[in-house]
Amino acid sequence: MVVTGASSGIGEATARRFAARGWEVLGVARRAERLAALEAEGVLTPIVADVTDAADVARIRAEVGGVLHALVNNAGGALGAESIEDGDPDDWRAMYETNVIGTQRVTAALLPALREGARGRGSGDIVAVTSIAGHTVYPGGGGYNAAKHAQHAVMAVLRLELGGEPLRVIEIAPGMVKTDFSLVRYKGDAALADAVYEGVEHPLLADDIAEAIVHAVELPSHVDLDLVVVKPVAQSAVRTIHRGPLTPKD
Repeated sequence: MVVTGASSGIGEATARRFAARGWEVLGVARRAERLAALEAEGVLTPIVADVTDAADVARIRAEVGGVLHALVNNAGGALGAESIEDGDPDDWRAMYETNVIGTQRVTAALLPALREGARGRGSGDIVAVTSIAGHTVYPGGGGYNAAKHAQHAVMAVLRLELGGEPLRVIEIAPGMVKTDFSLVRYKGDAALADAVYEGVEHPLLADDIAEAIVHAVELPSHVDLDLVVVKPVAQSAVRTIHRGPLTPKD
């Protein structure tokens, strides 16, 4: 199987969970040193590549070979939280390239191998890690909302286009997950990143999302979890978050 964005966060946790269950994992990411460390642990076989680069994606396809059973499109992320008026078009472009174009490039490149894998396994799996930001908008989320809404649309269209084939199209849409997501979004500002999770009892961790991904892929081949939204109990909606202990009412 292939996991993109495998060097940290949800991608790393997903690679670890699949490897622990006996899957052979090819981990794609740009950070060679992180992939090398995971390879040394026996978690994955590294493919150092940028999913937005056509030549790199062609190399991914070549290294995968002719048979693939599952693809997890996890590479993505957010940059900035400015209003639309103040937003940086370069940030918007980077988010669209990674979340949307990256998903399209990798999926298109690996579909022939996924079809071959489905012939023997009974199904092939195409997973995308999107976000609740792809279903609900919020102030300051314009660029990320746009990219994740587009990625959600890509998966919905793909599901229609692959109708009649034994290929499952699975969207996992996380809410608040405590990884380095916010640190990247706020461009290294640890104070802003920490404030996102301040006072939240048990935000999700990367492994919680990885568990959902593994569950969806390992279900019987006739069962397709089209869309799974995963939020911590403290998060009722994208910006409705309880900060403090979770206690039953008297």
